This record gives sequence, C-alpha cells and structure tokens, in this order.
Amino acid sequence: MERPRVLVVEDQEAISTQLRWGLSSDYEVSTAGTGKAALDLVEAVQPDLVTLDLGLPPDAQGTAEGLRLLRQLLARDKYLKVVVITGAQDETAALEAIRLGATDYYHKPVDIEGLKIILQRAAFVQRLERENDARLEVSETASRFGRLLGSSAMMRELFNQIERVAGSTTTILITGESGTGKELVAESIHARSPRRDGPFVPINCAAIPHNLIESELFGHEKGAYTGAHTARKGKIEFANGGALFLDEIGELDLALQVKLLRFLQDHEVERVGGRERIPVDVRVVAATNADLARLQGEGKFREDLYFRLSVVSLTVPPLRDRGEDILLLANAFLRRVSREVTDRRIRGFSAEAVQAMKVYSWPGNVRELENKIQRAVLVSGGPLLSPADLGLAPQKRKDLTLRGARENIERQLVVEALLRTAGNVTRAAREVGVTRPTFHSLMRKYGIEAESFRSDERASNPE
Repeated sequence: MERPRVLVVEDQEAISTQLRWGLSSDYEVSTAGTGKAALDLVEAVQPDLVTLDLGLPPDAQGTAEGLRLLRQLLARDKYLKVVVITGAQDETAALEAIRLGATDYYHKPVDIEGLKIILQRAAFVQRLERENDARLEVSETASRFGRLLGSSAMMRELFNQIERVAGSTTTILITGESGTGKELVAESIHARSPRRDGPFVPINCAAIPHNLIESELFGHEKGAYTGAHTARKGKIEFANGGALFLDEIGELDLALQVKLLRFLQDHEVERVGGRERIPVDVRVVAATNADLARLQGEGKFREDLYFRLSVVSLTVPPLRDRGEDILLLANAFLRRVSREVTDRRIRGFSAEAVQAMKVYSWPGNVRELENKIQRAVLVSGGPLLSPADLGLAPQKRKDLTLRGARENIERQLVVEALLRTAGNVTRAAREVGVTRPTFHSLMRKYGIEAESFRSDERASNPE
C-alpha cells in the first residue's frame, strides 16, 4: 500500500533532519527550507500532508512568511492537510493559522510520536472528506437532468413531463417564480427534441425597450426607422430550424401580441418596414412569472395568444418547496465556485448554515441561492461557511417542553466545547465541567462524533 506523502517545511536544518528521520518509517518525506521550495515541491510531489514551521523568516516586506505560505498551500489543494509547528510563545499565530484552515498545531520541541498521532488523524479526516465529496458528486450526477439539478418529487415529475413533451413541435408555456430556472427547463426541452441540432435563441421580453422589441423579434429592413442603415434579421429568423425562447412573455404590449399570434398561426414573419412574408420553421417556448389569467382580466394579455402559447404548460416549483434539493444545489454551487475562486479554501457549510438554508424562504429561488454562495465564498474567513457569510439569520429554536429546551442547551454546549478544543474530548469535558465518560455518554446521546470536529479547529473563534 502506498505510504502517505509528507512535506516538511522547516528552515532549521537540525529540526528538518529530525522530522525526516522520525517520520520516514511511516511516510514518504520531502523537506523544504523556504516558501518557494515548498511551493515547488507541492507541484512536483503533490503531498498529502504538510508540517509547516510558522517561524519561517519574514520576506523583504516584513510579511510573516509562515502564514502567507499557509494561504498559498491551502489554495493549491482543497484536501491538503497542514499541521503548523510553532514555539510555545506563538499561540496567537497558531490560532490564526487554524482560523485560516490549518488542520492542527504543535508546539516545539517536537515529539515525533505525538506528531505522528496528529498526522494520522489528519490523514483520516482527509480520507473522509474525499469520500464524502465523491458521494456528493455521485448524488449530484444521479440528480442531474441536463443543466437542471433536483431529486425532489416535484422535480422528478417535471423531468418526466419534459421527456414527454420534448419530442413534439407544439408551443410550450413555462410558469414559475423568478429565479426558479425556467430558461434551463426550456434548454432541456430543446436538447431532447428532434431540433436539438438547430439553434436555441433566447430573448427576454422585459429586458428590451418596447420601441425596440418588435425589431429584435421580427427584424427590420433598411431605412425602416432612423438608424436602420442595413436590413437585419430578427430573433425569430435566427431561430429557424430550432427553438425560440420568449422569457417574460407577459411584458409584451398588445400590438406586439397580435403580431406574435399571427406568426404562431401562419409561421411567417414580416420585418419592420418590409412587405415580404418570410416562412420560418421555429418551435416557440415561452415563460412567465406573471399571472397571465389576471393580466387577461385586466386587458393586458390576449386570451387567444394565451391559449396558443399554453398548448402544453409546465410549472417550475419554487425552491422553498423542494426540500433536500436546497442542500443538493448548495453543495453543487459551492464546488463550482470553489474551483473558480482558487484563493479560497472552503470545505463546506457549518451545521448552523445548513439549518439556516433549510428554514429560509428563498424568495429569489435558485438564482438567490447561487448568488449567496458566490458572495459567501468571497467574504468567508474560515473553512466552513456560516449563516453570516450567507447573509442568513441563524434559526431560532422554538422548544415546547422544558426537557426539549434542556436537551438543546446540553447538545449546544457539547458542540461548542468540541469546536473550541478541536475535538479533544478530555479538554472539552473539562470545559463543561463533567467527567470524560459522562461527556462520551452525552456525545452518544446526541449522535455527535469528535472526529468531525478535528478537521475544523476553530479555537480562535469560540462564539
């Protein structure tokens, strides 16, 4: 079995040699005396674990080399485990390193056997993280439908409906709140249709001024209006042989609704300023977050156009009704954003963040969730995203019984003690004033495992 690879970053030759000889029986050991050499070896050797001396000499600008190098190392590999080694007087620097994402810290002088235990624990946590990410990716793959993602009953039914209607040529109306992914539904319909090799042309009817949208849709002839120096095709012609997606269809004014209805009936377009009727073979998929029935009652949307568009109607459910899809999407967005923002090393969401996401109403739906996670990755100062990073309020517990309130407080004390002590059960038990066996009993009672806290030492942030 291949041995784990350890990179020792230490500028004192005697200590570097001690660590190399002490660890070589269990690990493939490489050593580096400078930050540059360490980064070069990370690329060449791809270590699993790193021991990093925080006391490396500062650079020419006086910046602490150890902490700077820690950030660079963690940015290279999300799974890399870094154990920082520091002098007993540098507790503040060690805790700052933990806050930045280091796995653990150890005071000099180094006891090899004690360090080995820390490295073994780090390797164990690393394996768990890799396995967990692999499971999440498998779950995501199984729940993916084109660019749509969901495993809830509502989304599975929507996927089935898409499969059933994709092969036809009829017009489709997609309804749903803003941000639910109506355009992705339209893309999925097109991707599964016989027209999949043809163009998919989207146009947002709400994003184009009313005086320009007719030209955008139907095109114009040269001289049709001021500034029309050449003839130009409209979106409908560009979609010939494929599909036209009309988002926010309820924003079209009545005059343009008449012209669109005529196109749906005759499959011909007449450019602005032109007289020629041009045949076009296009499937129309429309979408709206408006109540078209209400708009009809107000005289703002034609009933005949509504019936022509809604031969088939699909509804995209709001995110708040999709249950565990919230976490499925959140993890998928986090993995994607983390790959794009390489100077941040985010491992996941805190338990409080998960709970906050579950109870939040998500008025902006999937789009809001994606935006919040993008922002959180940029502003987060630690390895786990918190409710504050996401711009969400922590859930306020509502306990109906004294026993329930007591158990909530008891569980919270256990969790907070483990967070402060990075999973050290002996120290955690001492902090809450109970014996070690009693603390173990409490952990079993609430299904808490100390190992899950040992990769997330946040002793510098005990709130």
